[in-house]
Amino acid sequence: MGYDIQVAIDSENPHQQAKWWAAALHWQVEPSDSDFIQGLVQAGHASEEDTLVFDGQLVWKMGAAITDPERPGSPRVLFQTVPESKTVKNRLHFDIRVGDEREAVAQQLVDAGAAVLHRGQVGPSTWITMTDPEGNEFCVS
Repeated sequence: MGYDIQVAIDSENPHQQAKWWAAALHWQVEPSDSDFIQGLVQAGHASEEDTLVFDGQLVWKMGAAITDPERPGSPRVLFQTVPESKTVKNRLHFDIRVGDEREAVAQQLVDAGAAVLHRGQVGPSTWITMTDPEGNEFCVS
């Protein structure tokens, strides 16, 4: 039997990144349980510095995760806070496979804050290399 996996992505603003990627992939941000978090803070098991308010919800400052609501059990993507900015090319990236909708999807992502780096083709494979709002590379193919 194989293991479940989670993909963890370093981020300066994990909640904004999770929101952006959830929209880009048609996934959902895992809901935050503000009452549970507040209870832990009130009981002294966490501190106010461990939390922040994002989109009107009390959340853990350290990160946010997204999941595919149509594929339960599929890998979860966790965006986690790191203090430094991205400085070099990714060694791992997402390929969003959309087929003939490639140009339209790429334009929607640009309108939402992505940037196009270049277009590529090898034989019948065609893709658009892009960056998300924090500069992480990904492809639309």
